[in-house]
Amino acid sequence: MRDIIDLDRYPLDRPDSPEWQALVDAAQAELAATGMFNLPGFLRAEASAEVTAALAPKFATEAHVHARRHNIYFRKDIQGLPADHPALAEVESRNRTLCADQIGGALNRLYHWPEFARFLAATMDKPALHPMADPLAALNAMSYATGDGLNWHFDRSEFTTTLLLQAPDAGGLFEYRRDLRGDSDPNYAGVARLLRGEDPDLRAITLSPGTLNVFRGKHTAHRVTPVEGTTPRVIAVFSYFETPGVRFTTEEQRGFYGRAA
Repeated sequence: MRDIIDLDRYPLDRPDSPEWQALVDAAQAELAATGMFNLPGFLRAEASAEVTAALAPKFATEAHVHARRHNIYFRKDIQGLPADHPALAEVESRNRTLCADQIGGALNRLYHWPEFARFLAATMDKPALHPMADPLAALNAMSYATGDGLNWHFDRSEFTTTLLLQAPDAGGLFEYRRDLRGDSDPNYAGVARLLRGEDPDLRAITLSPGTLNVFRGKHTAHRVTPVEGTTPRVIAVFSYFETPGVRFTTEEQRGFYGRAA
């Protein structure tokens, strides 16, 4: 994996070393303090460029154009909420998405490398994490061209793991509101405030290419603002779960990828 990852800086290949433990401890501390942690330069610059170049023709000819109006839950209705509740206000998203069965090379190698999942599990204080059994959702690559963005949503998994491959000329900011909801508190009033642009705890970060970003996607509302300029924003999303064999439903697959498998 040395040709992909900066293992000198991030020794994922040495899980029993003091350096590995120090990296895990630092990630856990940042996660506790801010709701996320970032590893700049995790993916080597050469690997980022090669992966982006290899994906470009696939985005042009094979990608699913994910363009739809949706609410923050990506669900038609929420039990107990009237259809006109402000927490169900619709937003619009658009990007080009490639699925796991369309992605090979370095990203696929990294996703299935056991030490990557082991490191992520340690940072999240989990006994283990497992790749998804879903042939579409396990690993995704997304491209955001001019005007494209991914609007407000929560993720299905507790933690979300992304790797920025290419930054846009402008726009494409990652905006988030940590811990907006909990397992026992959906905080619909707080969701409505966020959607109205009235949440003072909203935060935004700009990531550099090659940065690994991990955050609590299930409880953190987040979005990617519309991209500006001619350079697309390209990102990879890795999905792991504590339980083996997790798959999306047919409805979820069709909604996100335009097909089922």
